[in-house]
Amino acid sequence: MNANRPLIRLTALLATGALVLTACSGTTTSPSASAQASVPAASAGGSQPSSSPAGAPITLTIAANAVIGGKSDQEATWITNYVIPTFEKQMSAQGENVTVKFNGTGVADEQYKAQLALDLKSGSGADVFDMDGIWIGEFAQANYIKPLSQIVPAADSWDGWSQITPAVQANMSYQGQRYGISSGTDGRFLYFNKDVFAKAGLPADWAPTSWQDILTAAQTIKSKVPGVTPLQIDAGTAMGEATTAQGFLPLLVGTGVKLYDETTQKWQGNTTQIQDVLNFYKQVYTTGLGDPQIQLAAKGRDQSFLEFSQLKIGILAESDYMWRGVINPSGGVNPMQNRSTEVGWTLMPAKTAGSGVSGQSFVSISGGGGRVLNPNSKNPSEAWALLSFMSSKDAVLQYTNGQPQITQRNDVNAQILSSDPVLTFVATKVLPLTVYRPGFAVYPQVSQALQLASQEVFNGKSVSDAATEYNNTLVKLVGADHVASGG
Repeated sequence: MNANRPLIRLTALLATGALVLTACSGTTTSPSASAQASVPAASAGGSQPSSSPAGAPITLTIAANAVIGGKSDQEATWITNYVIPTFEKQMSAQGENVTVKFNGTGVADEQYKAQLALDLKSGSGADVFDMDGIWIGEFAQANYIKPLSQIVPAADSWDGWSQITPAVQANMSYQGQRYGISSGTDGRFLYFNKDVFAKAGLPADWAPTSWQDILTAAQTIKSKVPGVTPLQIDAGTAMGEATTAQGFLPLLVGTGVKLYDETTQKWQGNTTQIQDVLNFYKQVYTTGLGDPQIQLAAKGRDQSFLEFSQLKIGILAESDYMWRGVINPSGGVNPMQNRSTEVGWTLMPAKTAGSGVSGQSFVSISGGGGRVLNPNSKNPSEAWALLSFMSSKDAVLQYTNGQPQITQRNDVNAQILSSDPVLTFVATKVLPLTVYRPGFAVYPQVSQALQLASQEVFNGKSVSDAATEYNNTLVKLVGADHVASGG
């Protein structure tokens, strides 16, 4: 890929970023009287030593788009009340005079990203900072961030890697190198309404092994349960990124390819696999298996959540967010009081058994972010000690505060998710086989082109024409040399 293309969006952000942000400091309070995570000795952080004399005061800074009482309150509270005092205390016990400051903001993600890019370009910024996994590629290409092992060589030997599956590590990696540590993720799979399935004569332990199995179940619902939308899989431009992340990309990896191939440095253009996905959408939305009006509605995703909770949708492709935050009987937006007995869940199958990416029979797409080391840190060894401490078992347990949620660590998930069958399912069955969206600045535009292509086919355009138009748009975005087409 032309090295300059993915940087277009970063360049635009840099042009305006100076106008948008001034970081604000958090307030440090007393540590909670809870389990203390051990801090790795700074001297063990790597071969690159601190620039400060032994015993001299060292100040480290954490940056996050989080503020107490506002955006990402949970993270801001955890950093302020637990991470900072606990880390400082344990470093002191090791003879290190370390002070940690928190620069928290509560702004739009693009504003946070713009300031981050400005700081890194100028050689400044926090020692440890939050970053969306989808930004890793473009920041790495701009040389704003570096692989952890280049900053602190011993980072590769951190014992925490054994608790983070390779698929989850990939969210904070680029071209096979780790740039940070994931701070959590999610997964995509299929939900189904057991009441609807019972009326249709379908099994309560439904487990499709192909796209055809999904379509067959939907066709059965259509014929036997009138008034119910058989299948909801996000499509069209009104759904925005939900179309790409919940629908198009899970289907695409089920054909055996990723949207962007790092080996060939090419994007999927008018390929057989793209056409396969569009054909699936066409079968769903032009034969009455799905409701195209939901896809065109401004709040169509919310409508699909509501209808599922009202037993008006049979099968729905979504992430664990729906289980945790939408149909949760305790505080959900559309609570299902009998969620545990009314809702079924199953893996998203590849097109056919073994046809998925890496020869998988089941697939998923995940999102999420993590924390990165600043390559400009004056104290890289201590900064790594802080980053690895924030990602330790005890620290992650403190972050969850007893609430079931999927974390980056298998040992934490095993401890806190045992009472939640769906989150356990995601952590143990979905995450090991998941892949992530391409981390390039041009990705949002590619995503929009995919959304439009899916909409065109349910509006009546042929799959061939929709795929050709998508391909033409893609060529304009990334250049013909970086577009794969054909079989």
